[in-house]
Amino acid sequence: MSARVGIIVRTRQRPAFLRRALADIAAQTAPGWRVVVVDDGGDAAEVDAIVAAAGLDDRASVVHIAPGEGGRCIAANTGVRALDTEYVVLHDDDDRWHPEFLARTIDWLDAHPAHAAVSAATEIVYEENRSGVWVEVGRAPFWAGMTRISLSEMLSVNRAVPISVVYRRAVHDEVGWYDETLDAVEDWDLYLRILRSHEIGFLVGEPLAFWTQRPDSVGVDANSMFGLAVEHARDDAVVRDRALAEWVHREGPGLPLYLSRLQAEVIAHVDEAVGRLRHELREDLRQDLRREIDAHQPLLSRLRRFRRRLSR
Repeated sequence: MSARVGIIVRTRQRPAFLRRALADIAAQTAPGWRVVVVDDGGDAAEVDAIVAAAGLDDRASVVHIAPGEGGRCIAANTGVRALDTEYVVLHDDDDRWHPEFLARTIDWLDAHPAHAAVSAATEIVYEENRSGVWVEVGRAPFWAGMTRISLSEMLSVNRAVPISVVYRRAVHDEVGWYDETLDAVEDWDLYLRILRSHEIGFLVGEPLAFWTQRPDSVGVDANSMFGLAVEHARDDAVVRDRALAEWVHREGPGLPLYLSRLQAEVIAHVDEAVGRLRHELREDLRQDLRREIDAHQPLLSRLRRFRRRLSR
């Protein structure tokens, strides 16, 4: 069967995660997929050996990016450009799938031709390294109760992560590639561009995608949520400022000026209310403490007299 979905695995100097990712992909029940492993500046020989040992045969290939010439967005674009499949999905080396993930997402896109992409319910999996082995230590739902991918919610914060989203490769011809000027939030930026003119479907129900997080890890073992926290904050602002500049250029600064002033007034009112509440709480605590002292004053007086006798 010819491949309908292309899977891009971005990896860099994480052999254990890469082995796990390839085994995760091999366990998919859906046929008709191909894998491109994008080695982003790692040990080329090591990556080649891991891919060869995964037993994926001609369904897997490797693209090597020289050290210092890659990055998250360059690696993503490199992988997509190496594919000619109808659908594509980013499977970063540390994340995981339910065995039915590809089958259900492909079925959704086949049944909803107007949707440019589909996201699946996702669960956060927390891991710790114990004696050289990554061990699951907890789970939490990612956006519990979410039933759809909403543009209004996506404008506030990203509601999907790459491991959960399968999309039509053709959308790149319409909305462009991953923005290689960004070091983070490249997926959110792409989803916002897609949502300007298309819908992104959502598979409600049991989690099919698993986003692993290692809050205490540093270096190559860290996941981007924590290892690139500074870059996330900076590029979040870059994407928002760029969109605001487009609005101002087209519509003028009137509405943003009004909203920014309104925001400042709301913040001032909130700060005033918080300050007043803190003052009232302090006064209440002082009064409660004074009442307690007054209630025990006879006992305190006897204790003082007893102490004076002891000192004599």
